[in-house]
Amino acid sequence: MTEVLETVFSSLRELLGSSIKILPNLIMALVIIFITRYASQAVKQVAQRVAHRTFPHSSSLRLLVIKVSYMMTWVVGFVLAGVVGFPGLRLGDIIATLGLGSVAIGFAFQDIVKNFLAGILILVQNPFSIDDQIIIGDYEGVIEHVSFRTTQIRTYQGERIFIPNAVVFSSAVQVRTAYQHRRTDLAVGVDYSTPLKDAVEILHRSVGQVEGVLQNPEPEVDLIGFGDSSIDLVARYWTTPEQAQVRRTKTRAILAIKSAFDRASINIPFPIRTVYFHNQDNTESSVELDNNQQSSNGSRSLV
Repeated sequence: MTEVLETVFSSLRELLGSSIKILPNLIMALVIIFITRYASQAVKQVAQRVAHRTFPHSSSLRLLVIKVSYMMTWVVGFVLAGVVGFPGLRLGDIIATLGLGSVAIGFAFQDIVKNFLAGILILVQNPFSIDDQIIIGDYEGVIEHVSFRTTQIRTYQGERIFIPNAVVFSSAVQVRTAYQHRRTDLAVGVDYSTPLKDAVEILHRSVGQVEGVLQNPEPEVDLIGFGDSSIDLVARYWTTPEQAQVRRTKTRAILAIKSAFDRASINIPFPIRTVYFHNQDNTESSVELDNNQQSSNGSRSLV
């Protein structure tokens, strides 16, 4: 029993001695982590100034530079803290451990890694910018934020949607505010008795006078075909690309066209359908009567 106690006490003394020896290193490692916290904030501020000067027109690239600088500062700080806190641990061993760990993490968190890499590619390629109005799949709205994991949009109904970056990167994205002008095609039909030349001139003039319709490019009016109850025309005009401006201008254009056609006594016909009611009972009786007559005639001819 005495030998067991001596072995235990000896182990405790060795553990305490090693702890006392490594204690200064652990304190230095904690100090390095504490300094890294403030260094990362300083690096972030410097990266913000550099990014604003280097990429003044690309908010996505600015965000990428800032976040990568911030993360790399923390990585360097943790590596230095590990080397100082555990002197027997070599830098090569840390790098090898990080490499194996990244592979294991990649298999365990495939979706997270996939969204992370897609987020970096989106920020580098910059297919759209903050405040752009886009359509991604079933979602339409304004870009609010692009992170390393998700793309955040605000719908026109005031809802916030988070779309995984992998979905954004692999889907067709319609950027509605990519250019300064956006065209709207407004279809209208006129009666077949309407002089088409007069209808085209009135439609062109009324659309061109609508508030919000741009004169360059100039509005156009095309005849597109013969409908069931009308001759179909389409007015093509341009506005600024914002959804609110497009919607309001279209409302004003419809009001202007209707007023102009009313003043010119041009009728906008509505679809007309003719419905025939068929009495099936009478038809069956007439068919039976015809068959009986044919049978009687055939019997006479045989006699």
